[in-house]
Amino acid sequence: MSEQGKEIIEKFYECFYTDPDVIKNYLHPDAELTWNSSTGLRLMNYNDISAFAAEMGGSYESLRIDVTKIIQEGEEVVIDFTYHVNTIENPDEEIPLAHFIAIWKLEKDKLKSGHQISQLAD
Repeated sequence: MSEQGKEIIEKFYECFYTDPDVIKNYLHPDAELTWNSSTGLRLMNYNDISAFAAEMGGSYESLRIDVTKIIQEGEEVVIDFTYHVNTIENPDEEIPLAHFIAIWKLEKDKLKSGHQISQLAD
Protein backbone atom coordinates (compact mmCIF):
# COMPACT_ATOMS: atom_id res chain seq x y z
CA MET A 1 0.00 0.00 0.00
CA SER A 2 1.66 3.22 -1.12
CA GLU A 3 -0.40 5.65 0.98
CA GLN A 4 -1.26 4.67 4.52
CA GLY A 5 -4.86 3.56 5.02
CA LYS A 6 -5.19 5.88 8.01
CA GLU A 7 -4.33 8.88 5.83
CA ILE A 8 -6.72 7.73 3.08
CA ILE A 9 -9.73 7.33 5.36
CA GLU A 10 -9.12 10.58 7.24
CA LYS A 11 -8.69 12.58 4.03
CA PHE A 12 -11.83 10.98 2.57
CA TYR A 13 -14.09 11.90 5.49
CA GLU A 14 -12.45 15.29 5.90
CA CYS A 15 -12.97 16.46 2.31
CA PHE A 16 -15.32 14.19 0.32
CA TYR A 17 -18.20 16.69 0.62
CA THR A 18 -16.18 19.70 -0.63
CA ASP A 19 -13.75 18.25 -3.15
CA PRO A 20 -15.06 15.94 -5.92
CA ASP A 21 -11.48 14.78 -6.59
CA VAL A 22 -11.43 13.12 -3.17
CA ILE A 23 -14.21 10.79 -4.32
CA LYS A 24 -12.22 9.90 -7.46
CA ASN A 25 -8.89 9.61 -5.64
CA TYR A 26 -9.94 7.65 -2.56
CA LEU A 27 -13.17 5.75 -3.36
CA HIS A 28 -12.96 2.54 -5.39
CA PRO A 29 -15.25 2.56 -8.49
CA ASP A 30 -16.92 -0.63 -7.17
CA ALA A 31 -17.27 0.76 -3.63
CA GLU A 32 -20.13 -0.41 -1.46
CA LEU A 33 -21.13 1.11 1.87
CA THR A 34 -23.59 -0.36 4.35
CA TRP A 35 -24.69 2.51 6.60
CA ASN A 36 -26.75 2.05 9.75
CA SER A 37 -27.93 5.58 10.47
CA SER A 38 -30.44 7.06 12.87
CA THR A 39 -32.96 6.99 9.99
CA GLY A 40 -32.38 3.35 9.07
CA LEU A 41 -30.25 1.13 6.86
CA ARG A 42 -28.78 2.54 3.64
CA LEU A 43 -26.93 0.49 1.04
CA MET A 44 -24.79 2.78 -1.10
CA ASN A 45 -22.55 2.35 -4.14
CA TYR A 46 -20.01 4.75 -5.67
CA ASN A 47 -22.69 6.87 -7.37
CA ASP A 48 -24.85 7.03 -4.23
CA ILE A 49 -21.90 8.14 -2.11
CA SER A 50 -20.91 10.72 -4.70
CA ALA A 51 -24.46 12.14 -4.84
CA PHE A 52 -24.65 12.20 -1.03
CA ALA A 53 -21.34 14.10 -0.86
CA ALA A 54 -22.63 16.76 -3.27
CA GLU A 55 -25.85 17.12 -1.26
CA MET A 56 -23.98 17.33 2.03
CA GLY A 57 -21.54 19.92 0.71
CA GLY A 58 -24.39 22.29 -0.15
CA SER A 59 -26.30 21.82 3.11
CA TYR A 60 -23.95 23.57 5.53
CA GLU A 61 -21.98 26.79 5.75
CA SER A 62 -19.03 24.73 7.01
CA LEU A 63 -18.36 21.25 8.30
CA ARG A 64 -15.46 20.12 10.48
CA ILE A 65 -14.37 16.61 11.39
CA ASP A 66 -13.12 15.78 14.87
CA VAL A 67 -11.35 12.41 14.71
CA THR A 68 -11.23 10.45 17.96
CA LYS A 69 -9.34 7.41 16.72
CA ILE A 70 -8.11 5.68 13.57
CA ILE A 71 -6.93 2.06 13.67
CA GLN A 72 -5.45 0.07 10.81
CA GLU A 73 -4.87 -3.65 10.59
CA GLY A 74 -3.67 -4.79 7.19
CA GLU A 75 -6.11 -3.62 4.53
CA GLU A 76 -8.85 -2.71 7.05
CA VAL A 77 -9.16 0.72 8.62
CA VAL A 78 -11.50 1.92 11.36
CA ILE A 79 -12.30 5.58 12.04
CA ASP A 80 -14.27 7.08 14.94
CA PHE A 81 -15.23 10.73 14.47
CA THR A 82 -17.79 13.50 14.95
CA TYR A 83 -18.91 16.05 12.39
CA HIS A 84 -19.45 19.60 13.63
CA VAL A 85 -21.36 22.03 11.40
CA ASN A 86 -22.22 25.66 10.95
CA THR A 87 -25.67 25.84 9.38
CA ILE A 88 -26.56 28.26 6.62
CA GLU A 89 -29.23 29.74 8.90
CA ASN A 90 -26.79 30.25 11.79
CA PRO A 91 -23.25 30.44 10.38
CA ASP A 92 -21.75 31.87 13.61
CA GLU A 93 -22.55 28.86 15.80
CA GLU A 94 -20.83 25.49 15.42
CA ILE A 95 -22.85 22.51 16.61
CA PRO A 96 -22.10 18.78 16.68
CA LEU A 97 -24.07 17.03 13.92
CA ALA A 98 -23.42 13.29 14.34
CA HIS A 99 -21.02 10.68 15.66
CA PHE A 100 -19.68 8.03 13.28
CA ILE A 101 -17.74 4.80 13.34
CA ALA A 102 -16.73 3.37 9.96
CA ILE A 103 -14.81 0.26 8.99
CA TRP A 104 -13.42 0.10 5.45
CA LYS A 105 -11.53 -2.52 3.51
CA LEU A 106 -9.04 -1.00 1.09
CA GLU A 107 -8.11 -2.31 -2.32
CA LYS A 108 -5.24 -0.70 -4.24
CA ASP A 109 -5.24 2.37 -1.94
CA LYS A 110 -8.99 2.95 -2.39
CA LEU A 111 -11.92 2.49 -0.04
CA LYS A 112 -13.79 -0.53 -1.41
CA SER A 113 -16.12 -2.10 1.14
CA GLY A 114 -17.40 -0.18 4.14
CA HIS A 115 -19.69 -0.49 7.13
CA GLN A 116 -20.67 2.70 8.92
CA ILE A 117 -22.78 3.47 11.96
CA SER A 118 -23.92 6.97 12.87
CA GLN A 119 -25.94 8.60 15.59
CA LEU A 120 -27.18 12.17 15.83
CA ALA A 121 -25.24 14.22 18.35
CA ASP A 122 -27.07 15.58 21.35
